[in-house]
Amino acid sequence: MRWSGQELSVESGDALPGLARLDNLVRTVRTPEFAGLTFHEVLAKSALNHVPGAASALPFGWTINPYRGCSHQCVFCFARNTHTYLDLDAGADFDSQIIVKVNVVEVLERELARPSWQHPNVALGTNTDPYQRAEGRYRLMPGIIAALAASGTPFSILTKGTLLRRDIPLLRAAAERVPVETAMSITVFSDEELQRSIEPGAPSTAARLATVRAVREAGLPCSVFLMPVLPHLTDSREQLDDALSRIAEAGATSVVYGALHLRPGAREWFAAWLRRTHPDLVDRYRQLYGSGSYAAKGYRRELGARIRPLLRRYQRERPRLDPGTGVPSALPRSSGVAELASELSPRAAAALQPTLF
Repeated sequence: MRWSGQELSVESGDALPGLARLDNLVRTVRTPEFAGLTFHEVLAKSALNHVPGAASALPFGWTINPYRGCSHQCVFCFARNTHTYLDLDAGADFDSQIIVKVNVVEVLERELARPSWQHPNVALGTNTDPYQRAEGRYRLMPGIIAALAASGTPFSILTKGTLLRRDIPLLRAAAERVPVETAMSITVFSDEELQRSIEPGAPSTAARLATVRAVREAGLPCSVFLMPVLPHLTDSREQLDDALSRIAEAGATSVVYGALHLRPGAREWFAAWLRRTHPDLVDRYRQLYGSGSYAAKGYRRELGARIRPLLRRYQRERPRLDPGTGVPSALPRSSGVAELASELSPRAAAALQPTLF
């Protein structure tokens, strides 16, 4: 792909003061192939992020985020406020100013090789999507997948990106060595106009369901995160029934659901969208959320009562996870060494060789 208009300096209209102060910024890139997006390439100092207190609440204790900001542009994205740490705004900047950790694979290989690394489960996609549009250019995920598998570290991926299909052979090879779990996030099923409005940069629902089907046909687990359920927009019994029916048809292993929650940053951006597109719902959302981030407990109980029978009907209740790894059991090992080794540095690839004997 040809990149035009590249700049080695960030002193431009698209580079706001917080970015200009970074000492690890390599360059800022804009190109017609990604109109409306600006990529800020940085050298990451670390790849693995520890999740404080996760052991008791989450099935993972570490995360990896190769990107900050997200071109899916989901109006409700809870990660929006993280952009303000760089003096970028949680609205349009989050959608268009994408931070790319171009050396994340190299740094990850070093961190995984430390004697202190105990191989806990690592999650990708907990902040911003690792398979957003930038991944088609920077191709960071194959190296991340290979590095985790080579080190014996189980991992999970949550995404809305259909680019996940590119890496199915690599994920299959990784699953021969470690537990691997994938999940597709889908919010809207029966209203294409609403889907395009609320997540304008994300793939269609049909494309995401096709990706679930492809992952399952490859023999890998793939859940669907029916999240967030949008009060008064996607939460009727008919809408939920349609969603569960299509998820079951795609072969998803299980479904996780949850009502919309609105953290600072996302809250303001979502409220502006709601005023523009559904002004009749503004007062109802105020009543539901008040000044907090979560919908009222009564609503959440009602939603659970509505959806749990459907989960049982379609047999898509969440399975119990391995308490040691947070993911289901690994697939039997075979011969995925070549696929993994091709994505690694020679030093990291050497760790794969004992599995040949």
